[in-house]
Amino acid sequence: MSTIFDKILDGDIPCHRVYEDDHVLAFLDINPLSEGHVLVIPKERRAFLHELSDDQAAAIGRVLPRLARAVMNATGCEHYNILQNNGAPAHQAVFHVHFHIIPKLADRGLGVQWRPTSLEGGEELAARIRSGL
Repeated sequence: MSTIFDKILDGDIPCHRVYEDDHVLAFLDINPLSEGHVLVIPKERRAFLHELSDDQAAAIGRVLPRLARAVMNATGCEHYNILQNNGAPAHQAVFHVHFHIIPKLADRGLGVQWRPTSLEGGEELAARIRSGL
């Protein structure tokens, strides 16, 4: 199923590009939460982060800090969020892996409600996660 990001990658829909290389495209969000809100997508077309190849994931990891610095310089922000969602229940709306760089400028930016619980069975859970690596 084609997404809006596929159409951007194919050149069918224009975007305000801020960065591009062989593996990654970054562009301004057309519905920004704050000035300088940037979307960073892999050129590998996958819906979820865990589906990305190691090379594509590494390419995004290399460019995110550079893009964050560029957004900070361009907007004057001192604080920002990096957001990445996987699946509709986790608030993913476009099913192509993407990261948001969202500057926190005064009252603009990402609002988050964090509801922590206590860790139960930590060592057993850590062992289950390690066994999946």
